Amino acid sequence: MERTLNCLVIDDDPEVNAYVCEMIGQTPFLTLDGTFDHAPAALPTLEAGNIDLLVLDINLPGINGVSFAATLRGLTAYPPPKVILISGSRDYAVEGYKVDAVDYLVKPFSYEEFYKAVSKVRAMIQLRKAAPLGDFLFLKVEHDLVRVNIADISFIESAKDYVKVCCRDKVITALSTLKAIEERLTGHRFMRVHRSFIVNLDKIEQIQHLTIRFGKTIIPVTEQYREAFKAEFREWL
Repeated sequence: MERTLNCLVIDDDPEVNAYVCEMIGQTPFLTLDGTFDHAPAALPTLEAGNIDLLVLDINLPGINGVSFAATLRGLTAYPPPKVILISGSRDYAVEGYKVDAVDYLVKPFSYEEFYKAVSKVRAMIQLRKAAPLGDFLFLKVEHDLVRVNIADISFIESAKDYVKVCCRDKVITALSTLKAIEERLTGHRFMRVHRSFIVNLDKIEQIQHLTIRFGKTIIPVTEQYREAFKAEFREWL
């Protein structure tokens, strides 16, 4: 039997908070684990782990929802919960993607919209459990999630609010930060070599004077990353 997903709701509007809790109650694969009117109050529950989904308002007192979502990867509990952001405005949609929110719902949203969003979360968690941990990434490309095998990635380049994930046969431009991608690649043979580049150490084609080449792309290893890079290739450099 499929385990239900444990949810938290954070919204300082009592009516919206109750409305979201009611929708969670109507959804068979969701279980409400707690509800809060400001983000810091939810921290002990989140730190304890076992929370799969956080429905998070953006306009909160104190720390706002986007800033709070950005802290979730630093929690003791791992993996961090999936996040659905809610707001009365569309103005924060890009910021939502930058903190890896699964979806962004604009108030007043319908149960149908809510159900579609939580179904995405359910599918992502099921895929994570079904596949070997860390073999792939899901990248946000406009409103879609695109799956990329980690082994196919040569390097990743930062491009303001986006990253360019460069594989041998394609380049995918996704809404994310280089830091978020770097955290997802922990444990794999990837290394930050420049403030704007992460490289797959096993895909490097040429190294010359601490400059890396992937085909026609040339990436310098900047000073703060040189010692770690040299340590990886000490036998040859």
